[in-house]
Amino acid sequence: MKQRPLLALSILVLLITVVCSAAVIAGQQRPAAAPAAPAARATQPAAAAQAPKPAATTAAKAPAKAYVAPKTPDGQPDLQGYWGNGTYTPLQRPDNVTKEFYTPDEYAASVKTRAAAEDEQTTPGTTADVHYDFTQFGLDTGQSPLPVNLRTSQIIDPPNGKLPARVGAPAAGARGAGGAAAGGRGAAAAPAAAAAAPRGGGAPAANTQYDAVQNMPIGSRCIIMGGSGPPLMDAGYNSVYQIVQSPGYVTIVTEMIHDVRVIPLDSRPLPPEQLKQWVGLSRGHWEGNTLVVESTNFNGRRTIQNASPNVRITERFTRIAEDKIDYQYTVTDETTWVSPWTASVPLTKERGPIFEFACHETNYGVANILSGARATEKAAAEAAKK
Repeated sequence: MKQRPLLALSILVLLITVVCSAAVIAGQQRPAAAPAAPAARATQPAAAAQAPKPAATTAAKAPAKAYVAPKTPDGQPDLQGYWGNGTYTPLQRPDNVTKEFYTPDEYAASVKTRAAAEDEQTTPGTTADVHYDFTQFGLDTGQSPLPVNLRTSQIIDPPNGKLPARVGAPAAGARGAGGAAAGGRGAAAAPAAAAAAPRGGGAPAANTQYDAVQNMPIGSRCIIMGGSGPPLMDAGYNSVYQIVQSPGYVTIVTEMIHDVRVIPLDSRPLPPEQLKQWVGLSRGHWEGNTLVVESTNFNGRRTIQNASPNVRITERFTRIAEDKIDYQYTVTDETTWVSPWTASVPLTKERGPIFEFACHETNYGVANILSGARATEKAAAEAAKK
């Protein structure tokens, strides 16, 4: 009987121990839970920051930071990549336009009109119909990235958007071999240019271009085509360039026939003026973030707007966004124009690579063209005998 009180006392002690242990454990957990309250309060300023307070509104309207071009390993502004200069903006301002910029609505309407014209089918049996379909092969200007350019002309100086007066003659919008003056598909101007094509790049030889290979336009012979530069003018299609930089040099690869310009950036002198090339000879230097390239020593057989071999071209490349280069060029030729003129054509980022442009000198097309001309002459002579 004496064991029962002892048993009850043991059970009571055990219960007291359990209760005390639970109290101690609970006391140890309270400090860890205390920071939860500040954490909950800390979310309130974030929620309050989302409210439309004047301070937040002012911060939202702060001007964006100016774009800073990335640098090459040798510390120069990085212009590398694939860039296109397709555009619907004409070289010269149309006669019926009297302002420097279109409104956004006017620009959109103009682009829509030009794109619709590209989609039109050619007339069966015409020279244009024999050529491959631009739209089918993704060669239309509207099928490439086009920057929004509200300018009414590529020429920004003179301010009237026109070429200066020619020496000894009034200003004229003559087309040269440097690119399509009207912008857009360059092939649209090809028949007119071919009709007045110079013999091997020399004096015009009317109606004799199919008499001999030397009389054919240099573009038809795949020697060089519009867009190869300088300057970089819209060739109408295949208007893409690849810029590659290395220490001391900038290289520009042209999609059209893959002409390449290797531009030294040091102070080496130009060769004697007797050494002339299709694309001239170029020397470059940096002015801050702008690459300046000066070109001379042209052979005169491929001209821009019928300039003389004395022409000097100064190009300026400035990367102003991840996908845009501000490209301007100035043409100076005292024997052709009464003053220099400057044009602006933005370069837009393109997706590479550049694929083969399968056109080369002595290609089979030249032989076929001349053979077709002889067959036409033979048929005309036989018809005249009847």
